[in-house]
Amino acid sequence: MPQRRKVRGAAGRRAALRWWLLSLAAAGATVTAAASLLAVALHVSSSASSRASSPGVPYRLSKPREAGELRWEQEFAPPQLASPQSRKLDGAADDAAEKRWWLPAPSRRFTPCVAPSPEYKSIPMNTPSDCLVSVCLNSVLHSDFDLTGAGPGLSRGYLLVHTNGGLNQMRAGISDMVAVARMLNATLIIPELDKKSFWHDKSNFSDVFDEEYFIHSLANDVKVEKKLPKELVKSPKFVRYFKSWSGIDYYHDEIYPLWEHRQVIRVAKSDSRLANNYLPPDIQKLRCRAFFQALRFAPPIEALGNLLVERMRSFGPYIALHLRYEKDMLAFSGCTHGLSQTESDELAVIRENTSYWKVKDIDPLEQRSHGYCPLTPKEVGMFLSALGYPSSTPVYIAAGEIYGGESHMVDLLSRFPIIMNKEKLASAEELRPFRQYASQMAALDYIVSVESDVFIPSYSGNMARAVGGHRRFLGHRKTIIPDRKALVRLFDKVDGGLLKEGERLSQRILDIHHKRQGSPRKRKGPVSGTKGSDRFRSEEAFYENPLPDCLCQPESPASDASLVSI
Repeated sequence: MPQRRKVRGAAGRRAALRWWLLSLAAAGATVTAAASLLAVALHVSSSASSRASSPGVPYRLSKPREAGELRWEQEFAPPQLASPQSRKLDGAADDAAEKRWWLPAPSRRFTPCVAPSPEYKSIPMNTPSDCLVSVCLNSVLHSDFDLTGAGPGLSRGYLLVHTNGGLNQMRAGISDMVAVARMLNATLIIPELDKKSFWHDKSNFSDVFDEEYFIHSLANDVKVEKKLPKELVKSPKFVRYFKSWSGIDYYHDEIYPLWEHRQVIRVAKSDSRLANNYLPPDIQKLRCRAFFQALRFAPPIEALGNLLVERMRSFGPYIALHLRYEKDMLAFSGCTHGLSQTESDELAVIRENTSYWKVKDIDPLEQRSHGYCPLTPKEVGMFLSALGYPSSTPVYIAAGEIYGGESHMVDLLSRFPIIMNKEKLASAEELRPFRQYASQMAALDYIVSVESDVFIPSYSGNMARAVGGHRRFLGHRKTIIPDRKALVRLFDKVDGGLLKEGERLSQRILDIHHKRQGSPRKRKGPVSGTKGSDRFRSEEAFYENPLPDCLCQPESPASDASLVSI
């Protein structure tokens, strides 16, 4: 049990209350909602003076962390969290063991390397991918390609982009379109965010992202303007669905010639329109500059996100749990484990009535057995316990409204009572400007997740990939990726009485995940035997793991973008 220190005044009362809450958690007691809210109220009130100045302070991510050396070919395991005998969930582990729960995986000192090469300024990015300087320079000089030396060449036309999907799907699409605009020598108009998807979010680009920063940070790469010139607003436009996972040759051969007939090309969808691999190194680095740097969130979002991080840290080191157990996810995936028949029927109706979800008839048992379903809150609690985290661990839920509410959170809360989210950490007044906008609320979760001591996604969706990649970019911060297929088999044995929770289950789960904690490795290529679009779909997404393209060791030259793990 931690020792209490005498502190006078309001600060002492707040410290005493926090100590009392942690003491309850250490004893295995459940912290009531009222007590949790009271603790958060003290956090909110104690931060009132800092809120006055926070909105004007740009959000800054902390510096990458460093760790020891390891080999290049695969992800290596971090030090063991603790021996099975010492992983008793009573919150009374010693300091050394507690530190091991939070240690990042070995890093090998990779740091971001996204500066453009000297060739980037002299050779245009719309040169065909097989064109080497010594071979193709003469043909380029006699073509329409621009050869300006200081950045984007003379614009051939305007690129209008309609993004699609949720926050992180749109972020990836926007970053790809920045690269495409560079390849086409096009002027990029500030992209239009998706307003017709499941969430019906009416946010504009400037509501979610720092528009001025986006424009100026890419000034040496792509010309970005807020609107089309007035004379072109009503002019004829080419509307195109760019081919998915396309390389530079596709844009050179099929899209670039369109500028001869129209001044404006409208991109109907932005997701997955650029290949993950085998693009020129400078194009890959530009994608990283756009995704990880230029797409900074709008100042009000970053200010509140920073404040949420500060309030979570007042509880100590914390886990950010992307608990993808929301209505849209369960309806889309057809996953119904642990739900009532009424809930399952409701999700089936939603899936049937959502026209752009193509698959309607889904076998939930088959989905779960293959690891295609998000872990349930109960399963997440079992997973965290088996990893050795004590019940006093603060957990931030990065998610929208959990389907079924508190009824599905009981098991997780019984194991980890210090459960927080943005609604608990922020006052109603602080959240009011963002509450009606799903993308802006998701951006707050994104900031808290990137800055967490440990990030754990219950499902490998767009946010899990984006946050995981961002944490790799910032120094391979600890990110534990659950092996859902293996876990559900173990959990089903527990439910069936064939296996008990305890040392044996814990050791098996630790063994499964000791190389799934975010240490450096090359991006995975396609699954062997896959063909066509399935082959591209099976690759690890570029923004999920920007190594080797955008991460280098200080003592080594920039990595070759053609190297991927197969």
